[in-house]
Amino acid sequence: MTILAERKLGFIGGGNMAEAIIKGLCAGGVAAAAITVAEPVAARREYLAASYGVRVSPDNGTVLADCDTVVIAVKPQVFSGMIAGLERPALQEKLLISIMAGVTIDAIEDACAGPVRVVRVMPNTPALVLAGATAICRGGAAGDADLACARQIFELVGTVCEVEEKLMDAVTGLSGSGPAYVFTFVEALADAGVKNGLPRETANRLAIQTVLGAARLLSDSGDHPAVLRDKVTSPGGTTIAAQAALERHGFRSAVLAAVDAAVARSAELGRK
Repeated sequence: MTILAERKLGFIGGGNMAEAIIKGLCAGGVAAAAITVAEPVAARREYLAASYGVRVSPDNGTVLADCDTVVIAVKPQVFSGMIAGLERPALQEKLLISIMAGVTIDAIEDACAGPVRVVRVMPNTPALVLAGATAICRGGAAGDADLACARQIFELVGTVCEVEEKLMDAVTGLSGSGPAYVFTFVEALADAGVKNGLPRETANRLAIQTVLGAARLLSDSGDHPAVLRDKVTSPGGTTIAAQAALERHGFRSAVLAAVDAAVARSAELGRK
């Protein structure tokens, strides 16, 4: 945590993802006094201050004045309006870490009207339980220390992969939006259990643990998913019957289409 110990960290936007990162920072030993959050909603400011001991402000300019590393955690649709209210020379002195879906490094640099040190990041919501999957890439003005700083921040809330920026829309479609696909699958799996007679609470617990256990097995074994699937698929058994039903109903195609749709939407947001 050498790099983070030397930084004053700011957040523009205090939503769920910002909170997840703050939680990871505090758990990782970063002093709450070194973190400032600009958030327009008073109740949200009060919650963050009470829960984590961080400094809060309704003014984005406070973060810019007090911090050397600024996480831009606003929705892509409000980025232009937000950046218009900040002083360009001050922005050019900071490391800007963007977690906005679809907003390119070029777009951030253009909005800042000059060379700025930008690291673009796509985390996901399991960061809330310190189990996130995050991809990062850096702009041309960002140095090795800037990339290392961003990596340290997001390693405190999960796994980090470095990718080329041209792949960030794909990351958004896969891991950024991916938890929602898993939640939908778990809900459907539990509903199927209820349909076949299980009490709702039992079905929910079994479905959640099944997904947790399967993911853990994949991670720990290092085997390809198909290898592990074959190990539980007996000739003429229940699992192969279920697999055949998934194929008939287009399960794989639906997942591919969902990721494609999210990738396309991320690219669309980047063009606005």
